[in-house]
Amino acid sequence: MPVKKMKIFSGARKTARATAVIGPGVGRVRINGFLLEALPNELQREVIMTPLRLAGDLRYKVDIDVDVKGGGVMGQAYACAMAIARALVGYFTSEELKRRILEYDRHLLVGDPRQTEPKKFGGPGPRRRKQKSYR
Repeated sequence: MPVKKMKIFSGARKTARATAVIGPGVGRVRINGFLLEALPNELQREVIMTPLRLAGDLRYKVDIDVDVKGGGVMGQAYACAMAIARALVGYFTSEELKRRILEYDRHLLVGDPRQTEPKKFGGPGPRRRKQKSYR
């Protein structure tokens, strides 16, 4: 029996963390066990499909399983997209694919470190404060 080459890659956005396992296959993409086409949110599906579209026909040579936790719907979608993009570039080691993804959206490979700032005392949010009147 031939040994299957499986690799693990990760992606993160805000508090969402995604782990992608990529191996030889027929182009199946599963998010937390559900097929990508079965996801109910259309915008979420489109964001996750972005790196697959950029990969072209290479996507039909591999199966990708993504586990994602934390964050909201769109944070999870961007974390999945990042994990998938990193997995495709790392699995195929193609400079052409890497260049194409970086030209389209650098954050698919590099990431975005921004987080929400925690709330502080004296106001309803991290920066806003109660107004003072001196008259």
